[in-house]
Amino acid sequence: MAGAIGLSKQRGGLRVFGVAHLVAIGCLTAAYMIEGVHGLAVAALLGVLEVAVSFDNAIVNATVLARMGLFWQRMFLSMGIVVAAIGMRLLVPLAIVSIGARMSPTSAIDLAYSNPERYHQLLLAVQPGIAAFGGAFLLMIFLGFVFEERDDVWVGWFERPLRRLGRMPHIGEVLVLAFAVIAAGTVDSTISMKVVVGAVAGLGSFLLVNGISQLIAEQADADGASRPRATVNGKGAFFLFCYLELLDATFSFDSVMGAFSVTLDISLITIGLAIGAAYIRALTVYVVRRGTLDQYRYLEHGAYYAIGMLAVLLMVEVWRDVPDVLTAGAGAALIIAAVASSLAARRRQDLARRRGQYSDGPDAEVHAGPGHIAEYERDRERHAGSTERSGPGAGTRATGSERRQDRDADRERERARERERERDHHESHQNHARGRAVG
Repeated sequence: MAGAIGLSKQRGGLRVFGVAHLVAIGCLTAAYMIEGVHGLAVAALLGVLEVAVSFDNAIVNATVLARMGLFWQRMFLSMGIVVAAIGMRLLVPLAIVSIGARMSPTSAIDLAYSNPERYHQLLLAVQPGIAAFGGAFLLMIFLGFVFEERDDVWVGWFERPLRRLGRMPHIGEVLVLAFAVIAAGTVDSTISMKVVVGAVAGLGSFLLVNGISQLIAEQADADGASRPRATVNGKGAFFLFCYLELLDATFSFDSVMGAFSVTLDISLITIGLAIGAAYIRALTVYVVRRGTLDQYRYLEHGAYYAIGMLAVLLMVEVWRDVPDVLTAGAGAALIIAAVASSLAARRRQDLARRRGQYSDGPDAEVHAGPGHIAEYERDRERHAGSTERSGPGAGTRATGSERRQDRDADRERERARERERERDHHESHQNHARGRAVG
């Protein structure tokens, strides 16, 4: 049975990445038709760079995708790839240039293909405003996570003070507006308005998406039709899908800018980044279906820490350029650290269980210290005491994690009852033997 399950998971993974393989084959064929072997090599290189830079984005996206039903996961992997490649990595930069340079969309498209160097210069001119938008949007997501009460704490000295700070109403909005004011007064006067508009637009986008999601969640609760967080459907899933695409747009702009260091051909840039986007989305779906977020306790923390780090780096880009290597390396390092911490915590918990510290027997408190008892009680009551979350950036491990914790607690209680039965049977046998000896 276990072998069959493992084989099924392997086949599921192959099917998920099969979509990415098909996209890669189609894109590489198109690149070869455009510029021959040179175009093929450039597209392949851009695809590899996109995967390397955006690897941690897959974990971040998985924390949201885990709340969506199977239909919307398929939409994320199929239609979402088209949106990511054509919309976020081609049309959005064109729209930004069109608005920033005050030219018509057709003029922006003509400029991108006829004079890519000028097009790149116009993108660089509006980059501070885009960085302010992304920094404000991602900072609000990160603060929404760390301000929330939760059982698991990864970096206590950092998270607990922020949690206390989060009790102040609208503190996130105040921080974003403070950044906008400081930036406007310290950057060059030619870009100060772009920075302010970008920061306010980022804040407004988050509040709009978050407010709509909360409204839908409240309506669902009022109708008695609310679903577990891992199976959001209908309008709620649609807005989560839109939220994911907005998140992807925020992540992808650095990739678009970095691609100009490889080639100025807009077609090859779009094709190469589409390959990377397809593999990142396949990895996101694979992580969700494998239950990786449930297997690693602090992986969700690492993903949101990566969001917070990227928000800070984007805000720094308002004043000076930040190397893409630093952006990608910081996110990857946080994800790796979260996985390592999760494995260490799992080893400690397994060791404690082997020592009998998670027993429900009458001698449990003799073997377990108060810290272990409290941790085990939190594990047993996590479902009953979990905090309800409704915003798009809220944590998403609740449903799967709670079921896993409940199963673990049930198994521990069953083991404790089995040990108690064995002990009673052994004592009964000894008493019977002593009785016969006395007789």
